[in-house]
Amino acid sequence: MLKNIPLFSGLEEGQIEMLRKALIVKIYPKNVYLFSEGDPSDSFYVVEKGKVNVGINDEEGREVILSVLGPGEYFGEMALLDGEPRCAYVMTKERSKLLIISKREFERLLNANPGIMLNLLKGLQKRLREANKRIESLALMDVYGRVARLLTQIAGTPREEEVVITDKMTHQEIANMVGASREMVSRVLKDMTNEGYISIHQKRITLHKKLPYEL
Repeated sequence: MLKNIPLFSGLEEGQIEMLRKALIVKIYPKNVYLFSEGDPSDSFYVVEKGKVNVGINDEEGREVILSVLGPGEYFGEMALLDGEPRCAYVMTKERSKLLIISKREFERLLNANPGIMLNLLKGLQKRLREANKRIESLALMDVYGRVARLLTQIAGTPREEEVVITDKMTHQEIANMVGASREMVSRVLKDMTNEGYISIHQKRITLHKKLPYEL
């Protein structure tokens, strides 16, 4: 699996083996906080199985989900690089198997393998672009547009085709991801259903046609 993670794609067999020996493997149940905002940074994480939510709490105490990470994706690298406390919380969205690298091993790995640093910078650049798009979306779009954009991004397929979003999502989870109230999101989803854009069954959303108000 390590070879399939873009961050480690340039490593040779011997380096992969060194990395494997440095890893700690842990399995966490659903809805477990791995760390919170402000916690000291001592580990880097790779998701082998399952999914985790990365989020923050705004000034009014509301949760905002910044991203959902799945197998092959990683988190915790920024705090290790700059030495600052964690800037977001991470919680398991479902039962998850994680590969954990200590701060000391992570730094040793970066120093010994400059190619990893290049891959890391590429990953950080991608996340920065995604964050900029989200900020733009929150600033320029109403709630209907934000929900439409989110569902389209999660679907990840040509929008002319009908597609089922396999992840089960509650109205509150969607609200957290678009920065709106649960009540407003519920109204938007009801409107989308009545207009024939989507249908919802057992918390799974099916997109029947292209959603409006996308950037």
